[in-house]
Amino acid sequence: MAGHSKFKNIMHRKGAQDKKRAGLFSKLSREITVAAKMGMPDPDFNPRLRAAVNAAKAQSVPKDNIQRAIDKASKGDGENYEEIRYEGYGPGGVALIVEALTDNRNRTATNVRTAFAKNGGNLGASGAVSHGFERLGLIEYGAAAGDEDTVLEAAIEAGADDVESDEDGHAIWVAMENLHPVARELEKTLGEAEGVKLAWKPSLKAEVGEADAATLLKLIDVLDDDDDVQTVWGNYEIPDAVMEKLG
Repeated sequence: MAGHSKFKNIMHRKGAQDKKRAGLFSKLSREITVAAKMGMPDPDFNPRLRAAVNAAKAQSVPKDNIQRAIDKASKGDGENYEEIRYEGYGPGGVALIVEALTDNRNRTATNVRTAFAKNGGNLGASGAVSHGFERLGLIEYGAAAGDEDTVLEAAIEAGADDVESDEDGHAIWVAMENLHPVARELEKTLGEAEGVKLAWKPSLKAEVGEADAATLLKLIDVLDDDDDVQTVWGNYEIPDAVMEKLG
């Protein structure tokens, strides 16, 4: 399959996130607080919170930061965040879905619209591109979890629907309602996942040529730099040769 990654093209590249540890920690902490406010502040009884805590641990967020984020929710401190989804098109007609947690809808909408407009994209109305994606559960493991056959066998046993593996790791896809049950089963054989989340999986991929790839990646970087933006999903596939030229 063309592309430098079989599945990580669909969301913002982790390499770019790793360069922005402070911003990433803030986003993960925000998700923990929101998850804790929406349910019990105990990861054992709140699947979304458990997933958020595991994601934070996978990115080496200190335990104190995690506990502080949970305590904020327990005490009713901090801002009240609203979940918002934006949809639009990037360079080359690539479909993008931007998920945000914000305490100021107007600020976030302005920032997202500006990012699209200045980087070869167009922000669309709600539903403009999401019809081309499936809403599924995504469980992510690093390459250290095992080889492709080991992970595939474990995923089948746990009730997963599809597995995509490459040199970076494994993406295990499940129906939304099965996300946390399957994740719990996988934990027994593969250990804690790096990520357990709801995701947007494109029905069809759009291969991006050299002329559009740099602008597209700049747009995604600008969006990801925004404190309110949690995740950027897309249907793009960038061939290895193009990525090598971009460095």
